[in-house]
Amino acid sequence: MLSTSYGPGWSVAKPNRHSEKPPRSRGGGVTSDANVRIPEEARDRLAAIAAAEGLSLRAYLARLAETMLTPAERAERAEKALAALKEWNGYAPTPAEQDDLDSELDRRLAQVTSR
Repeated sequence: MLSTSYGPGWSVAKPNRHSEKPPRSRGGGVTSDANVRIPEEARDRLAAIAAAEGLSLRAYLARLAETMLTPAERAERAEKALAALKEWNGYAPTPAEQDDLDSELDRRLAQVTSR
């Protein structure tokens, strides 16, 4: 493996043509190398975050991919949560009430993030 330095004291391994076979992922499948073109600043930021957590950039991105939800997965979880609330205490907001609640949440988040 070749290594590229992204800051003092750590580096991210880059595979070369002599690299060993890809390791198996936790899900049992074989991992593969992929090239993703992103701005250098984004790569450096992700690498710094990974290093701060004691991970390689590859491991950090794999963990991120495993833990992030797709929009469809988030919608499914929201539907399940609403169903559970309705069953538990009868909470069943109308679409208009949901829109109002979403707007209020957006307003509060904007307040917090603008500080």
